[in-house]
Parts: sequence; structure tokens; C-alpha cells
Amino acid sequence: MLHLSDQALAEIGVCLRDIATEQFEATVAEITKARRIVLYGVGREGLQIKGLAMRLFHLGLHCAMVGDMTTPPVAEGDLLIVSAGPGDFSTVSALIGVARNAGARILVVTAQPQGTAASQADCVLHIPAQTMADDQGDTQSVLPMGSLYEGALYIAFELLVLAVRDRLNVTPQAMRANHTNLE
Repeated sequence: MLHLSDQALAEIGVCLRDIATEQFEATVAEITKARRIVLYGVGREGLQIKGLAMRLFHLGLHCAMVGDMTTPPVAEGDLLIVSAGPGDFSTVSALIGVARNAGARILVVTAQPQGTAASQADCVLHIPAQTMADDQGDTQSVLPMGSLYEGALYIAFELLVLAVRDRLNVTPQAMRANHTNLE
């Protein structure tokens, strides 16, 4: 068990280390200048995106998940953040089209920067990790299917939150004050 955890953590570390600084900084800039942020992801990627949405809310940003009853329409000045680890999903492409037509900017987080979703983005954050698009063959992660990408997303998103927090001068106390008291 310990050996597997060491290997999994090492693999996630490599993914995080190999994120391009320029892309990370561009992502921070997109988030901090957006009027409103709407986020979307499918499956386990969607769970990580929901975690990012929660933290952006804690930072005091106006954000929502696609599909929630209170999600506003997107327009110019807004940002759609989608995760498409394997390169594309039909729902991601459809949402990108709607958001683009409404004038919103598009940020795609992906492990496949040459994928269809990334080709439609204003900004791409490449997380270099195995997904289900490339989980077979000789060089496989110790983690199954797309878990390496999803694990790296969690940490990468928390690092983004720290960078956005610093850029916006939000204190940890202010973030805590935005946390729900209904738990």
C-alpha cells in the first residue's frame, strides 16, 4: 500500500511540476478579470470543477455551475471554465459554442491540448496527466483510468485559488467568512 501511495503522489507531483507557468498565470488572469464565472465538467472531472467553484465563491467571486437552478446567462465579460481531460466531450463542445455566441471567454482545462475543446478556447490550462484517452499501453499510471488527471486537478485548482487569492488580496479570514454555516 505505501509503495503505491508513494508512486501515486510522485506521479501527481510530476503533473503539477510540468504545468506551464505562462498557462497558469494566464488562467489566474482570466479568473480575476471575469465579471461572472460559470463552470462545467463531467464525471469525476465535474467533481473537481465543483470544488473549484466552491473555492472561487469563498474568494467572493460571482460563480455558478452549469445546470444549477441559479446559474445566470453568460455574456461579454464572463468566463466559462470547462474541464475536458481526454480532449473533448459533446456537452463541453456544445457549451463552448453557446458561451462563445454570447460573448463569454472560454478557459479549457485539459490533458490533451491538441484536442477539440482546447482548439475552441481563449485560454488553455494543460494538466499533463493520463486520462481515459491514453490509459492503455506500456506507460500507465499506477492510478486507474483518468484518476491521475483528476487527482492533479484537485491540487492544481487549490494552487490556482491561492494565486487568485493573492492577486485579489483576499484574506484567509474573508474566505472563511464566505463559507456556509448550514452544514
